[in-house]
Amino acid sequence: MSQWHIEDPATTHNTEEPGMIHVCTCAAVNYLPKVRLLSKTLKRHHPEFSIHLALADRWPDWLDIKTEPFDNLITLEQLGVPNLKSWLFRYSIIELSTAMKPFALRYLLSTPGCEAVLYLDPDIAVFSRLDDLIASFKEGSILLTPHQTKPEQTMEAIIDNEICSLKYGIFNLGFIGVKNDANARNFLDWWCERVDKFCYEALEDGLWVDQKWVNFAAVFFEGVKILKSSRFNVAPWNITTRRVTGSITDGLMVDGEPLGFYHFTGFDSGAHKVMAAKYGSDNPAVMSMVKWYEESIGEDKSLQNTRWGYDYFDNGKPITKAHRLIYRIRKDLQEAYPDPFRAANLSDSYYTWFELRARVEHPEVFKARVSNAVSFTRPITGKVDWSRVRYYLKLAATNNKLRGELLRKSWSIFRREGFRGLKRRLR
Repeated sequence: MSQWHIEDPATTHNTEEPGMIHVCTCAAVNYLPKVRLLSKTLKRHHPEFSIHLALADRWPDWLDIKTEPFDNLITLEQLGVPNLKSWLFRYSIIELSTAMKPFALRYLLSTPGCEAVLYLDPDIAVFSRLDDLIASFKEGSILLTPHQTKPEQTMEAIIDNEICSLKYGIFNLGFIGVKNDANARNFLDWWCERVDKFCYEALEDGLWVDQKWVNFAAVFFEGVKILKSSRFNVAPWNITTRRVTGSITDGLMVDGEPLGFYHFTGFDSGAHKVMAAKYGSDNPAVMSMVKWYEESIGEDKSLQNTRWGYDYFDNGKPITKAHRLIYRIRKDLQEAYPDPFRAANLSDSYYTWFELRARVEHPEVFKARVSNAVSFTRPITGKVDWSRVRYYLKLAATNNKLRGELLRKSWSIFRREGFRGLKRRLR
């Protein structure tokens, strides 16, 4: 195998050897404290791994890769996503950070000398070597960890954990491993296609960003290896069925094995502490981990309030949820404004169109409670079903009442919303 190299030497300070295991995480700048801790804990146990941050953000001038504990920074431009600016605009920070995941994995697999890639969420910490996890690639080419590996025993835990997994996905995509073989590459191509269009926080529509799609992995693809070891991806959603012992100083154990990695998901919102206390308040090992994590990322807390680079137009105005939702479903707007961030030219920009037409054409988006329901995940294609139009016109031709209602309705829409609004209603 040829030696692995980075196309842009300015983005790396590590030289890889053939057959490398690469580790990737995806995050915006505000998650850098977590990325740094993940990288430090991973390097402590696996200095031979090459660690990459796929940045779901603009690259700030002050971020110098040479001073960071990870080895390489992958920009969004390197991932080969078609119509990138239009794609970025459709997603929130959480949606983007997850949508870019399979693209980043595919990018790394395509580099010479890469044997396999592990993805770890930025809010994970590694506590021991993962040699047994790597050995699982001998049996499979796609490695997954379920949220639960044992049935819950109480009604409360069933509701909090098992039912929650039914909503958000059986597998936790805070971790996934892919081997550099045809099967895993086919899986990543399929996954990229799905998140390219449907990586939304839309539980009402059966979607949860990138995660629920992978429920299909074992059905559509061969070589899926489900890791059921208690020591992987430990988190509040499974500590009810795993016995965590030891300490940060002396070493942490799970069901008699060294803790591999722990997932501190929901830490900033406080949800992690709540659930850890609910199911682990009587466990000193769990509570000491939570305290250790809070103290470890505390040094860089100022970065947590960093403004996301894709959260505003180029005139400085904030991009709202309504901006994204309408652009997401309107193919005609995506084609008319391929760079929706551009607002400097006020006479021809998505920003101006939104100010003038959004409330007229999409009043439903501005109701008190806007959700990502099914109507906001299915794009309007711009095509009119003329056979259906002809059917209603034929009915109107033989029914005076229906004809009158149709004419009044059409005129009312045309006056309020113009020809475009009338065409949208026809669709």
